[in-house]
Amino acid sequence: MASNRPRTDILRGGIVASSESDAAAGAETAGAEDPDARMPDETPRRPGDRAVVLLSGGLDSATVAAAAKAAGYRVIALSFRYGQRHAVELEAAARVAAHVGVDEHQVLDMDLRAFGGSALTADIDVPKDRDADAIAADDQVPITYVPARNTIFLSYAMGLAEVRGADDLFIGVNAVDYSGYPDCRPGFIGAFEAMANLATRAGVAGDRPLRLHTPLIGLSKAAIVAWGTELGVDYGQTISCYDPDAQGRACGACDSCHLRRQGFVDAGLADPTVYQTD
Repeated sequence: MASNRPRTDILRGGIVASSESDAAAGAETAGAEDPDARMPDETPRRPGDRAVVLLSGGLDSATVAAAAKAAGYRVIALSFRYGQRHAVELEAAARVAAHVGVDEHQVLDMDLRAFGGSALTADIDVPKDRDADAIAADDQVPITYVPARNTIFLSYAMGLAEVRGADDLFIGVNAVDYSGYPDCRPGFIGAFEAMANLATRAGVAGDRPLRLHTPLIGLSKAAIVAWGTELGVDYGQTISCYDPDAQGRACGACDSCHLRRQGFVDAGLADPTVYQTD
């Protein structure tokens, strides 16, 4: 019988499958919220340790950046200009980085529009007006999935971490209130952490293996919002929308807008998001 507790020896904050057969069970177990499992063993191994945090400018990544900072890490934020239609998120990332007080904020350029294949990087309509039931019932990977995006981003983060002498990576993936992306699931996270410790000099020769932290992976959007509010995150500085306008106002109709709005409702907190319909 599978345990309902996270495998914190492998991955802090989440549940990682130790074999292919455990993957499905891990995804289901991640849905059980446990306040004590939000950031177990998330503290730096020594004072002043650096951590690379993927920072998109959205709600989840802002929460993770604040959590890493609160845990005592010197945060190196890493953002990407990858040809996304919602590039205003980079302005949000800069605001969040300043508010959190990161040590360094790197923004890297790449062009994933050259590949396309996603509503975020190609001339494909973003799905709109789907309610929570429709999102949850859809067992297909949605068209807003950007092929291999988290693999690419984490690979850059791994390289930056090795150069900066950081042993810790943070990413705001979630396996509860998410859109079905394969690279947000516990099995992927565990596999990447294992690969990182085989693919880097620090992982192979060092005595401090790289740790990949996913403190939000088992939390609902409401729990994330509540926790971030405790940490002092200003969610008015963030944007989650897949299809914002030129002024950075959220569409209010895409899956990401729906999950964000419902998260604030369920948390009993005011939603500071500026919508195009306001």
